[in-house]
Order: sequence, then C-alpha cells, then structure tokens
Amino acid sequence: MTASFPIDYIEPVFRPPSEAHSLILPVTNGCSWNSCTFCEMYTQPQKKFRARDEAQVLEEIRRCGEQLIAQRVFLADGDALVLPTRRLLTILRAIAEHMPEVERVSSYCLPRNLRKKSVDELKELADAGLRMAYVGAESGDDEVLARVNKGETFESTLSALEKLGEAGITRSVMILNGLGGRVLSAQHADNSARLMNAAQPEFLSTLVVSFPTGEARFRQGFDGYEPLGQAELFLEVERLLRGLELKDTVFRSDHASNYLVLKGNLGADKARMLAQVRQAIERPEQARLRQEWQRGL
Repeated sequence: MTASFPIDYIEPVFRPPSEAHSLILPVTNGCSWNSCTFCEMYTQPQKKFRARDEAQVLEEIRRCGEQLIAQRVFLADGDALVLPTRRLLTILRAIAEHMPEVERVSSYCLPRNLRKKSVDELKELADAGLRMAYVGAESGDDEVLARVNKGETFESTLSALEKLGEAGITRSVMILNGLGGRVLSAQHADNSARLMNAAQPEFLSTLVVSFPTGEARFRQGFDGYEPLGQAELFLEVERLLRGLELKDTVFRSDHASNYLVLKGNLGADKARMLAQVRQAIERPEQARLRQEWQRGL
C-alpha cells in the first residue's frame, strides 16, 4: 500500500519562484494581515488566517523525515514569522532532528511580523536554521503603501529589513512594478530605490502588479488609478535602477509577470541592465520580451 503524502495542504498554496524545488511546509494558513488591495492570494474562505495545530505540524515533519529527502524547506503560508519565536524554534529544531539533510529553511515575512521580535530572537531563529526571509516591501513610498492598504511605511519596512540583516538572515525583497499607477510612478520608483539603498538587501526582485480576477477591489482604495502600459512599466524600472546604489545585491525580474527578464548583480551589472531596459523602450522588437500569453501571476 502506497503511503499518503505526509503534509495536509489547504489549496491554493503559494511560494516564491526560487522555492520551486523546496518542500512546502505550512505552519499557518492564509495571511494574518490579508488587507492589501492588490493581493488576491489568500482571499478564499478556506484560506482564513489561523496558526496550524503545532502537534500536527510536528507530526508532518516527522513523517516527512521518514518518507522524503529535501534540502530546502519553505514555511508557508503568507507570513509564518507571525508565529511566536518559541513555536518557530520548536518547528525549526524538529526539522533539524527529523530532516538533517535540510540546508536552508525560508519563509515569507511581513514587516509587521517583526515589530515585537528582537534581533536576539531573530538570531536564535537563524541559528536554528532559518536562513532566508522573503519580504514583500512592494514600495518604499508611503503614499503608495497607504493607497494599497499595505499597513506598512518606509520606516517600518526598513526597520524589519535592518533587524533581519543584523540577525544574519538573508533578505529577498520584492518591489511591485506599476503599483503606483501613472500618477505615483515617479515617487514609487524613487522611494523604493531609497528604501533599498538604506537596507542593502542580498536579493531584490521586481514583479508587475497583476489583477487576474479584476481591479475592483484595488480601485476601491486607489481612486484615479491608471495602470501603466508596457513602455511605462519599463520607464519605471529604468528610474528605479538608476536610483539604486547597491553594493552587492542580486537583482531579478524573471517572475512570470514581467515582460522583460533582467538578471544581474547591483552594482556590477547596473549599466548592462539599464541598457537592456533602454532597448526594451526604444526597440522592443529586439528585446526578447515575453508575450501576453507567456505571462502569469
């Protein structure tokens, strides 16, 4: 008789593109904030936020150790770091005990998750195996963040990123291209660059804001929003890149939502990537852009 898969998932399950080969281990269901008007990931009734039963999670880890071999584990859902440090340490130590081959544990992280966590607590988590946190900053502009009901500010996001960095946890930050629409595009790019320059994250990526089920929810809080066209999206990325003064940050715009794929190191590859963006603006037919049917959320 074939053993059942050791983890009980509540669909849909999301993870960052770079965690495609990781074991997805849900320790919470849904997102504790779940009020960002641009995000539809956890709006289904079955994804209402709750912390999963600790005993069940620990049993699933034990069963994974018996049935699977994984080098990376991603703690789902939307913000596992909302859990108390004690519970996270219990989970991380169980992974180390039952799955000793795991080299990296990672998680999404809302900046608000870290307001009550000290750097010393985060160092404990890092020592127990938490190696990377994916932080959806979305923007460094306070007006844009307010319009999309992010519940964060430039300062709250920077504080979280600084805590993670001081604790030795690798930071992968996401900025949403087009989030400010036409009216706020310039300040969205400028202040996002300012935030990244202050934080100096190890990884930075851009995704294009997308509304697969429509824009009604988003427009309720963003009166007068005008989406950017393809060329305008490229101009915003160009403005962001020009403003970045990063010493050693891996940059990616290879998520399926992007028309233009960029990969490089900032600052070593800044000039090359700016040239690629300029080509996409001036000679799009030569830029190997994704077609609409190739794109996705």
